[in-house]
Amino acid sequence: MLPNKFKLESPYKPDGDQPEAIKSLLAGVKNGKRHQTLLGVTGSGKTFTVANVIEGFQKPTLVIAHNKTLAAQLAQEYREFFPNNAVHYFVSYYDYYQPEAYMPGSDTYIEKEAQINEEIERLRHASTQALLTRKDVIIVASVSCIYGLGSPEEYEKVHLKVEKGKGLKRADFVRKLVGIYFERTTADLTPGKFRAIGNNIEIMPTNEKVIYRLTLTDSVVASITEIDAITREIIGEHDSFFLFPAKHYVTPEKERDAAINDIKAELKGQLEYLESAGRVLEVERLKRRTKHDLALIREIGYCNGIENYSRHFDRRSAGEPPHTLLSYFPHRADGTPDFLTVIDESHVTIPQLSGMHAGDRSRKETLVAHGFRLPSAIDNRPLEFSEFEERVGETIYTSATPGKYELGQAGEPVEQVIRPTGLIDPEIIIRPVVEVGSYIGQVKDFIAETEGVVKSGARVLVTTLTKKMAEDLSEFLKERDIKAEYLHSDVKTIDRITILTDFRKGVFDVLVGVNLLREGLDLPEVELVGILDADKEGFLRSETSLIQTIGRAARNVNGRAIMYADNVTGSMERAIGETNRRRNLQLAYNKKHKITPKSISKAIHDITDQMRNEHQKAVVKLLEIDRELYKKNPKKIISAKRKAMEVAVKILDFETAAILRDEIKELEAN
Repeated sequence: MLPNKFKLESPYKPDGDQPEAIKSLLAGVKNGKRHQTLLGVTGSGKTFTVANVIEGFQKPTLVIAHNKTLAAQLAQEYREFFPNNAVHYFVSYYDYYQPEAYMPGSDTYIEKEAQINEEIERLRHASTQALLTRKDVIIVASVSCIYGLGSPEEYEKVHLKVEKGKGLKRADFVRKLVGIYFERTTADLTPGKFRAIGNNIEIMPTNEKVIYRLTLTDSVVASITEIDAITREIIGEHDSFFLFPAKHYVTPEKERDAAINDIKAELKGQLEYLESAGRVLEVERLKRRTKHDLALIREIGYCNGIENYSRHFDRRSAGEPPHTLLSYFPHRADGTPDFLTVIDESHVTIPQLSGMHAGDRSRKETLVAHGFRLPSAIDNRPLEFSEFEERVGETIYTSATPGKYELGQAGEPVEQVIRPTGLIDPEIIIRPVVEVGSYIGQVKDFIAETEGVVKSGARVLVTTLTKKMAEDLSEFLKERDIKAEYLHSDVKTIDRITILTDFRKGVFDVLVGVNLLREGLDLPEVELVGILDADKEGFLRSETSLIQTIGRAARNVNGRAIMYADNVTGSMERAIGETNRRRNLQLAYNKKHKITPKSISKAIHDITDQMRNEHQKAVVKLLEIDRELYKKNPKKIISAKRKAMEVAVKILDFETAAILRDEIKELEAN
């Protein structure tokens, strides 16, 4: 592993409650304290506090967030704090996922359907490879980190090291690439693919968007060239480089054969059980499905739903937990975890972590009972919460509203309720839901308030109770010439991040949402938060939810929250009471230190900057170079570009051809 150390870079120094919180938390983790809670109000700099603890502790760190949007935001923040260290983003690679299921009541079988996001899959590989090659690593993950992943031992064991000057036969190397799941192509290279043309072999690793070109001379590696995947510019020459497998699940051939035999034996036993119970339909269904899968595994090494056989391929016993991202983090000689875990917005993340296993098991048991899967499919699962607890060491829970679990484990929390900026918790206003006399009702009143905020150049958040209400309100606002967008769990991962970035930039002024707007969204431009139907007691209008929602306006000096309610519920009363307690503490601090509150000023970044279409970047770069030449002699430059494009096509360099094609279009259009 590389000897890099964590080095925090920030123009700010710890202030307010931060110095004491950092001191307390750091002493705790250094003394091996398993559980600590940081009760930090919105805008108090919880991430900055944790970053200081990471620098002081100097151990790899796993940060778990409860949704992909928050994980992306945290990853960007940690990258800013640790620009010279490895900060990675690890979330589920599905843009869309419909799990396999069976509903006996209606005799309905739903086949698994998924759309994999290749860019997120690349980032997952970058995460695991960083953990296996260096110590200064921060992984910001969603709860997908407790789902099954291939064995880190096998993943690391079969990596390839290519060295300049070493003997390497072209055919042997191609077979090795295929053996670690790289796919051969004659078209564009994407992560996990390679192409072999003459004595050149070009490979795009799974963790980065560059091409490594190996030039072979007399079965010896003559050169290793790193090339920009889009512009084809040479980045540099290397003496060696490493290639990790293109998939996380790696099974040696001998173990695969043993796994197939085990699957056959399990199939035989399950068929006998079903036959003895007179389940003729289930017998035929299971026999046909499993034999078909085995035939595919023998022939091509893969079948749809192969993860359901993962227990056999991993050589695990029945009931034994799977490998997960946690397995890739370092462990001490005695097997105990040797890394720091931070559970962000723990009041939401902990319930998610603890609830994953039961739901997954219930669905799998139904599939097994009706002959769609072997019993071993149940072991393709997320970790049970007790298993998760065993696999993490020193843990810090962060939340403005810690839950019972965190407080029970850690005891008295470390409080961070003073904001260095002097910002005070928002003023809370209560207004009726329904029209009363001259009062116009919650929606019309909210629109009137919004128009004033938008005129001042600030932004507005509004929470509804359902996705349909969010979509309808967004459309209603647009009809009244208010620029608005909605955000909820059906919006794709990358789109969520883009929507939030556009919101901060002022592309639109009002963001409408349901649950995603509550926790951890860092939006200092927000001056007004509207909570529709605040008196509808329940999960979305609980004390915790209301405090979190109100807190979205706590980063702006003019922040305020309007609760639309016909009755004051117990949750509303407690949320208002806690908010006022924090306001009073901050006011006293401001008075003592003669602080004038000011809104947080934060640069607008976006983790999707690194996910942007590299093709578009390359086109823009070439246009900057060629536009002046085009003005002087349009015909000559277009002719030269077309010839270059044709040459690129002839040598199968389709990336460059596509870039040149689009550059020509742009030049001719202008």
